[in-house]
Amino acid sequence: MSMNHSVEIEVKFYLHDVNSVRERVLSMGAVSSGRFFETNICFEDAAKSFKNQDILLRLRKDDKARLTFKSPPDHPDRDFKIYRELEIEVDDFDTCHAILEGIGFHPEQAYEKWRETFILADTKLLVDTTPYGVFLEIEGQKSDILDVTNRLDLKWEERILLNYLEIFEIIRRGEALSFSDMTFDNFRLAPVDIGRYLPLFYAA
Repeated sequence: MSMNHSVEIEVKFYLHDVNSVRERVLSMGAVSSGRFFETNICFEDAAKSFKNQDILLRLRKDDKARLTFKSPPDHPDRDFKIYRELEIEVDDFDTCHAILEGIGFHPEQAYEKWRETFILADTKLLVDTTPYGVFLEIEGQKSDILDVTNRLDLKWEERILLNYLEIFEIIRRGEALSFSDMTFDNFRLAPVDIGRYLPLFYAA
């Protein structure tokens, strides 16, 4: 069992042309460490206070199982998405799920995505295929994020600081969707034209 405690700094961009961006990422010398399907379950306490505190308690399963706790920084940043993060790898997804429920937490919301991770020096580039579109997350130090953004010819004013569930909530309200889990099966029954919502996601 291993644990990682750090500050996570990132931005994301919606990808209109996934293949061309992926080719640029590879041409920069980034190395893919694989593409995996993710199942994510977000837990809440009995009072459902986590969301109000901007806290995330998440159990994730891809090629491994991880338990993650995220909390906001002391000082908000208007240019980057920054969270304090505690993450631990667990041996058994289902057992960890049962432990969380046993100590009083309950599954509040689930979401799915495919993620391909690229490593470029100390920066991670994450191509995320969600049920409503494909995004690139750039995670690392601020200067490295800015450098990669420029090298990929991405528009800084179109960066997104929302997480995937916050994006989903904007879409859910706009489309009057009846479901609360962000899964591929749910969106097969309710396809969305994400283009009409993109300006609502941008940080600038």
